[in-house]
Amino acid sequence: MSWLLLCGAVVSEVASTLSLRIATGGRRAWYLPVIIGYVIAFTLLSGALQAGMPLGVAYGVWAAAGIVLTALLSRVLFREALTPLMLAGMGLIAAGVLLVELGGAG
Repeated sequence: MSWLLLCGAVVSEVASTLSLRIATGGRRAWYLPVIIGYVIAFTLLSGALQAGMPLGVAYGVWAAAGIVLTALLSRVLFREALTPLMLAGMGLIAAGVLLVELGGAG
């Protein structure tokens, strides 16, 4: 259950961040979904922690997944840069979170 809550938190946070990009482009009405999405994201993250997920794991997965998904979707939706060096960095972030997860299991 904690992983499902965390996945929901990640999806909500990414959607809010993408909405923030739209809102800062002059479409002020998009600030409402930004606020609502972040409230939902933190509520779901809190639920994942209450369900027993360690904070280091939850935050690491949330941050890594958020970075990767936001960068990929920003490329598709907003035609932002996504260089090989950026992709390598995302791979290193994912590897780091995996090491934290594996280290916490021991």
